Order: sequence, then C-alpha cells, then structure tokens
Amino acid sequence: MTHPFTYIDPNAKIAPNVKIDPFTVIHGDVVIGEGTWIGSNVTIMDGARIGKNCRIFPGAVLGAIPQDLKFSGEKTTAEVGDNTTIREFVTINRGTNDRGRTKVGSNCLIMAYSHIAHDCIIGSNCIISNSSQIAGHVTMGDWAIIAGVCAVHQFVNIGQHAYIGGGSLVSKDVPPYIKAVRTPLSYGGVNSVGLKRRGFSHNQINHILDIYRIIYNKGMNTSQALEYIEEEVSASDERDEILTFIRESGRGIIKRFTKGATDED
Repeated sequence: MTHPFTYIDPNAKIAPNVKIDPFTVIHGDVVIGEGTWIGSNVTIMDGARIGKNCRIFPGAVLGAIPQDLKFSGEKTTAEVGDNTTIREFVTINRGTNDRGRTKVGSNCLIMAYSHIAHDCIIGSNCIISNSSQIAGHVTMGDWAIIAGVCAVHQFVNIGQHAYIGGGSLVSKDVPPYIKAVRTPLSYGGVNSVGLKRRGFSHNQINHILDIYRIIYNKGMNTSQALEYIEEEVSASDERDEILTFIRESGRGIIKRFTKGATDED
C-alpha cells in the first residue's frame, strides 16, 4: 500500500497494512504500527515510533532532532501512541538526554500547525488545538485540552482534565481538573463540563470544587491551604491528585485572577 513516489528506507519497520501516500519520506530508524495512514509530504525521521491506527496528515514532521543547542546527537525517540491523529504541518521533535524521548499518548488529537518540542510527555486522550506551541520538557496529563494559539513555557506541568483557554501564555503550572483563562493566565473555576462528559459524578465534581475553593478563595497561602485540605477534606483520588500535583510543582501554580494583575514573568 505504498505509492511509488514515496521513499522508505529499507531499515524502517513498517507493519504490512500501513498506507503511505505519495511524496512522503521515511527514514531508517522508524517503527510504524498496523492500520496507520500517512498522508502526502510527511517526513518521518530517525527515532520516530508510531502506534497502531494513527492518522498523520500532509506536511507533518515527526522525529526531527531537538531545537536545543545542548543536543549532541544522542540516540532518542519521538513516540506516538495508538489511535492518535496528527493534523497538517504538526512538528514533534525527539528527546534529549534529559528524558530520552518525546511522547504523545494514545487517542490524542494534535491539530494543525502545532509544535511539540523535545522531552515533552503528553498523556492520552489529550487535545492540542491549532497553532499551539509546546516548549521543551512540558508534561501534560491525560484528558487535558489546550485551545488554539497557546504558548506553553518550558518545564510547565499541566494537570489531567485541565482546560486552557485559547491564546493563553502558560508560564506557570496548571493544576488538574480546572479551567485556566484570562490574561495573565488565572484560575477560572473547575472544568465541570469536561468532567461531566467523562463520567465524573455530581458529588465528585462538588468535591473538587470544595478543594479549589480552599486553595483559591479562603485567603490562605498555598502551604496553608494544602495542610488544611489534608486535615479537613475527606480522602479521594481527586484530592490526592491535586495535593501531589501542587506539592511537586516546580514553577508554582497559576493564581486566582485579580483586577489589575500583571504577569510577574
């Protein structure tokens, strides 16, 4: 199912039922799983590992070396999970010595003109919308959504089930289950619509709301709020996920919006 105008290095490992359209180039150190379709004018470079039943649209470039001056040619990968769609002109660079790989999970949608830089770890069921740019070493939890034309600073962590509004500059960590909106990027409430769509119960959503009211509305600093939550809020998977995420935050989490706020960065 390979067009004669396509170039495939003989060392590439490609499942027999992969469909590859014309004018695509596939380098040698590449693995592509069964059922995947690769459109025209796609470039898949050394280190790319693509799962089953993916769709890769024209102009995408997967596995190019990192845009990192410290990169010295080490053997690394750019991995894409099963059932993921990569739209036109998306670029996904492979990793560096830091993590050794860039990874996009399964069942993701990476929309046109987006960039995922070296050493990013993107969870499963994520959406990255058109023209969003993800810098190196970013981690994004399962089911997180980034709307269009966002720019995410290097080393930022985005929690699972978070939603980031379009046109945002993301320079702080975004905790799980919330909406991040406004300028500068701020807490905009719990992502209740997304959570309902994914089967969270009314009680679970209210439980998450109670936790974030303590963090953002009670006038405590972050350390005080976390201590209070651990002592006073009943244990749950959601509570523990929030506590762990915030305690492990390297850049600090986004704040509540205040009128007249300016971006500290």
